[in-house]
Amino acid sequence: MALDELFNLELLGALEEAENRAIVNRPRQYYNAQNVMEELSDLQFIKKFRLTKTLVQELLNILAPYMTEPTRSSSITIKTKVLTALRFFASGSYQLDIGDNRSSALSQPSVSRCITEVSNALNQPDIVKRYIGFPDNFQKLNEIRRGFLDKKGVPGVVGTIDCTHVAIFPPPSEGLYPEHIYVNRKGYHSINVQLICDSDARIMNVNAKYPGSTNDSFIWRQSVISTYMENLHDNGHTSYFLLGDSGYPLRPWLLTPLSDPIPDTPESLFNKWLTSTRSTIERCNGILKMRFRCLLKHRVLHYNPERASKIIVSCCILHNMCINANLPVPQREPDDPLDIDFGIYGVPELNPMNPTINPQLAAGRRVQQLLIRSYFT
Repeated sequence: MALDELFNLELLGALEEAENRAIVNRPRQYYNAQNVMEELSDLQFIKKFRLTKTLVQELLNILAPYMTEPTRSSSITIKTKVLTALRFFASGSYQLDIGDNRSSALSQPSVSRCITEVSNALNQPDIVKRYIGFPDNFQKLNEIRRGFLDKKGVPGVVGTIDCTHVAIFPPPSEGLYPEHIYVNRKGYHSINVQLICDSDARIMNVNAKYPGSTNDSFIWRQSVISTYMENLHDNGHTSYFLLGDSGYPLRPWLLTPLSDPIPDTPESLFNKWLTSTRSTIERCNGILKMRFRCLLKHRVLHYNPERASKIIVSCCILHNMCINANLPVPQREPDDPLDIDFGIYGVPELNPMNPTINPQLAAGRRVQQLLIRSYFT
């Protein structure tokens, strides 16, 4: 090695060593949660925590009964726990970095405990039901249907459905749910999350329990919403349906696109309308993950599947709080990949061309044709 190259390497090493010493010896600055609420402007607060100060106070009020109150002056307050968790949900950064931000100066284990306690509280059934719920009466169904009608011009739609993959750290190989079943068809470990949203991208149903290798249609068939919609039609209420892509089974209560219609025909117009309307769920997924970046593929949740599922549901609740408050969608950040992977992947078409194979499939074809004749001819 040349002498000047050796000198440059030694100089670089010395500079790195000096920088590391400066970081280690730097006095640690502590901030409390109250300072953050008071010192940050409203816009700065939303950028850092995604929620407004008013929404954070609402969150504190509903979570407090399910969280541990500090027993001594040095204990972490509920407010600090909530803000620490929100900052992680919003950034998806490593926990040690989260502990050094202005809302808290906590160790990595403390940050982890904050995230666990807050996500456990958010997953309490009464809190989930308060913010996420599929319409359970005709008044609510009709309100959702009216929202899609006003925006897309065709009656009957009460939701759009799709699955999205949230990347997780590989779980252990042994146990009830071994590592290999979490590998999705893109080759990384994930949870396959079913989402159903309304016309405003508000999440009405979330299922975050299935590993990445699980097919979208299988998750749907196990869903309580699938049973609910089928029962609705069996009882004669046939003017309500969801929209899905071709990876879902065509049913009178779940419409999917036609296969390769001829361009510039009523059938192709139907497909364009369905694709445009169904894109609401893609927009919902994009907003959810841009707002709560811990769900983005390049962030990866470094948690076991059970804890990761609770974080996903927690973010869906917070997403709905933001939608209800009409908060703006966060913009891209400097460290984002040029092509952000939002985890929605197409699947092979499920529905055969012959509509006589299955009575429910045949009934779904009839609903498709009825809509085409009524609105696209």
